[in-house]
Amino acid sequence: MNQERIYKILLGPVVSEKATAAGETSNQVIFKVASDATKLEVKTAVQTLFDAKVEQVRTLNVKGKSKRTRYGLGKRSDWKKAYVRLAQGQDIDFAVAE
Repeated sequence: MNQERIYKILLGPVVSEKATAAGETSNQVIFKVASDATKLEVKTAVQTLFDAKVEQVRTLNVKGKSKRTRYGLGKRSDWKKAYVRLAQGQDIDFAVAE
């Protein structure tokens, strides 16, 4: 896998109550990933970008919600989510150093 593809796989972390609880209890980090990304690509991207050992990757497709707008019905985009379980003692810090 080339370096350019690695940077396009992870789109960002998912920040929610459920994601925070998963991180505290089972050492998992949840990412929003590219729709065509595979589990092996996600694992490689996390290990390369964050220097963290990955034990397991679970992915799921999130269906976009239908929303009523003033112009009729609209639909949010579908997206893909990856639950990444890190090895014992590993951690990912999202803080930006300035």
